[in-house]
Amino acid sequence: MTIGIEIGAKRTGERAVFDLEELLATRLLVQGNSGSGKSHLLRRLLEQSAPWVQQCVIDPEGDFVTLADRFGHVVIDAAHAERELAAIADRVRRHRVSVVFNLEGLEVEKQMRAAALFLNALFEADRDHWYPMLVVVDEAQLFAPAASGDADEESRRQSLAAMTNLMCRGRKRGLAGVIATQRLAKLAKNVAAEASNFLMGRTFLDIDMARAADLLGMERRQAETFRNLDRGHFVALGPAIGRKPEAVKIGAVETEPRGGGPKLTPLPETAEDAAGLIFRRGADEAGPRPRALPRETAEEVLARLAEPRPSDAPEAPVDLFFGAERDAAVSAIVAEMMVEPEAGFQPVALLYQDFLVRCRIARMPGEPIDLPRFRKELALAKAGFGEGSVATSDWDQATLVASGLPDDVQGVFLLLAKAALSKAPCPSDDEIARAYGTRSTGRARRLLAHMEDRGFLTCASDLRGRRIVMLPDLGWQTAPGAADLAAAAG
Repeated sequence: MTIGIEIGAKRTGERAVFDLEELLATRLLVQGNSGSGKSHLLRRLLEQSAPWVQQCVIDPEGDFVTLADRFGHVVIDAAHAERELAAIADRVRRHRVSVVFNLEGLEVEKQMRAAALFLNALFEADRDHWYPMLVVVDEAQLFAPAASGDADEESRRQSLAAMTNLMCRGRKRGLAGVIATQRLAKLAKNVAAEASNFLMGRTFLDIDMARAADLLGMERRQAETFRNLDRGHFVALGPAIGRKPEAVKIGAVETEPRGGGPKLTPLPETAEDAAGLIFRRGADEAGPRPRALPRETAEEVLARLAEPRPSDAPEAPVDLFFGAERDAAVSAIVAEMMVEPEAGFQPVALLYQDFLVRCRIARMPGEPIDLPRFRKELALAKAGFGEGSVATSDWDQATLVASGLPDDVQGVFLLLAKAALSKAPCPSDDEIARAYGTRSTGRARRLLAHMEDRGFLTCASDLRGRRIVMLPDLGWQTAPGAADLAAAAG
């Protein structure tokens, strides 16, 4: 059965139809300067073929994510750990799900690495899953550059090899490449040469016009026609389109790009205090960080202890702080100590003396907790654990795993466990160092490596270089942390 995809209308008024099966076998190259309607053409092709064939869109700008709402594409954010992307790509082929691989927000070299990883995983799928798939790569000159550019050589090599596999060897594995580029001169020739179908849009540079004319079998003097094409008009040629070059106007689409082009709007009326709007902080902007309260001096603490107790003050019941209430009071005192900026870096012995003084001030009856118990309370406080902050049953499991670590390390593990349980970003090196009682971020990273060697955690990084910590004994995983944490996951 031949499946025809209506892409638009010819100059004669006839329908411009692609033979979808022939297109899958012979691949497609789209060229046009920015604003020529190249992305509109790709969207029309994707929308018309969506019911018939599985699709994968390599989307560097996030333009095609709107296909998900109308046609059911699954949007895959490239900000995953590299080992996860390969598994996701394998499942895409296994389950025949159409996807949009969104590379928006990544630097160029990381976009190249992510695209290479994903395309290679699609290419290396098991033979049983070689179903037909339309693989659309927008801005292909980024992933198959003709010459080295801003990206490092290793990223360029990986990306170019993946694109070459797609266009040269992908047909037998069911992968049909559709590549779009702004400039043919910037696209690697061995990648462009594998396409047998062409749609050439508006082009202004002589070198690109000459190369487009060569691909379409036109004379050089006819190359000037590409300069006069309107937006959304292309010259088409190929076994899936037609045996001679014909002008085609691309039809309408059902979805719109997420951002769209810039629209002219009137400027706001000039404010009387325009300079003030720029240089003064607005009411909706974040204010300065609150300054930490000064820590009490030893003289102030001793003076408070020496104050006479009011004779008419009722005595607290002796058993008020026993059991759960007493434990809560101890935790509250330790947490209050940790609020002070320098408390996390003080020796444990000095902090324990401060704790004893605060217990006396609070009139806590009975014997104070011993130093080993204080170390455990201190670890919880450094981890930011407070009453009601996490579910009790889950936290009991985390503290049980943490008990296999030394007391001074338990706080770091619990800090990571709390972030993983709440799906919060991975703590920074500074936060981990503070929980360990040091200012050295190097020691914090070495501690993570030591815990990883012992099997308590696993460190990875996503394609933005953000650290992810997985706790295998708990089955939890943090969200990606700050971008400067790549070294910690190495």
